[in-house]
Order: sequence, then structure tokens, then C-alpha cells
Amino acid sequence: MLVTFIGFLIMQFSSCNKDKNSEKAQLSVRMTDAPANYDAVMVDVQGVEITGNGGGAVMLNTTAKVYNLLELSNGVNALIATGDLDAGAVSQIRLILGTNNTVKAGGVVYPLGTPSALQSGLKLQINKTFEAGVSYEILLDFDANQSIVLQGNGEYQLKPVIRTIEAAISGSIKGSITPIGAIATVTATSAGIAYSSVTNANGNFLIAGLPLGIYDITITPNLPLLPITITGKAVALGASTDLGITILR
Repeated sequence: MLVTFIGFLIMQFSSCNKDKNSEKAQLSVRMTDAPANYDAVMVDVQGVEITGNGGGAVMLNTTAKVYNLLELSNGVNALIATGDLDAGAVSQIRLILGTNNTVKAGGVVYPLGTPSALQSGLKLQINKTFEAGVSYEILLDFDANQSIVLQGNGEYQLKPVIRTIEAAISGSIKGSITPIGAIATVTATSAGIAYSSVTNANGNFLIAGLPLGIYDITITPNLPLLPITITGKAVALGASTDLGITILR
């Protein structure tokens, strides 16, 4: 498949209490995004489907519409689907996209070419066992900056990049930059593995889904501002490490 697809999924218990009168597991699916250097990235969500290990599929109640991914960053997310599932093992979630996808760059709206494989659904392996009477939540995080590819002919194509991680074993790094209006790529590196995001219009950034560890963070702004590296920042499970305001010169 031509689509570059790396999954980002956060799964967590939204309630640890079982309702003994319920024979179903309750599932909510939310969508969020890492910031990107575009004016808007509009993604046409048409459906969300869950598949069990036995191959049976359940279509969730989906709020089908065109979402602006850039409005869903730095901790903001949108509820896109809900449903009740039989207890048991689940192997896959499928995000079904339509063809009304666009990107706005430099004030101009461009159509996003969508490979036919995308329209049949983005498949993400989750391999989770759902229990009756328990509510679950799945967070799908697009990396809009890497998901939009500018072709040699000047056209844009949508090739979703999504990262997956278990919320219970992760933390995050957040902060902001000044001067306001500057755009920077923020990269956190630990044990040779790098995770990145882009600051939004207000200079804020959040890199979520980070494993426990010590990180070096490099903030690389557009010229003529110079990069800054912050070393030795610890990330704890279930916590957000706040870098505060970084002044770029």
C-alpha cells in the first residue's frame, strides 16, 4: 500500500468500575493532532469500525463530517464515534475516510489526493480485550505535518501518519516559545528515539505519548532564529513535563 501509516492510539479506562447489569463494553473514539505548518488540514471522516479477533466487525455511531485537524492540537480532541461492543478480544480499528479532504496553505485551499486504499479504511492493530460493563476510550492522533505530502507536480496528497502508544505507560512534554508568531519544530530524543511536534500559532507545543525516560529537547525555529537544545528532562508516567517559555533569539 502506498500510504505511509504509523499508528498513534492512546487507549485508557475512562471508568474502572463495572456495571454488573451491563453485558456490553462501552467505547468512545476521539481524534487529536500534532500541529502543522498549514492554515488548515481538513479530513473527511465517514466511519469508524471495530473488528474482533474472530473477524466480526461492528460499525460505531460516527459523527461523520470534515474535521480541521489543526483545531485539535495541544490537548484538544474531538469525539468522533461511540458504541457498545460485546465483551472479548478486539484486533483492529478501521478509520474510514471520504474524498473531501483539503489543505490550506498560504491562504489557498488545495485538494488532497486520497489513494483508493484510504477510502476502504485505515487499519490499526490494537489487540485489546474489552470487558463487559467497562468504558474504554481510544484517542487517534494524526501527525498532520507529516501526513501531507507535496508532489513534484505541485499537488498535495494525504498519506496519514499516526503513532500508537498506551496512555498508562506514557507521559508528555509541553511548553511554549517566544517571540509569538515564530514557528519551530520541537524534537524530544531519548535512547536514540526521536518524537516531534510543531508549535502552534500561539507558540505552544505538546509532545504526547512519551515513554518513561530522560529526554534532550531541541527547538528548531525558522531562520533567522537559532535552535536551542534543553538537556536532561525527565518524563514520568501519566505526567506532563513543563518546559515553560523558551526565548528564541
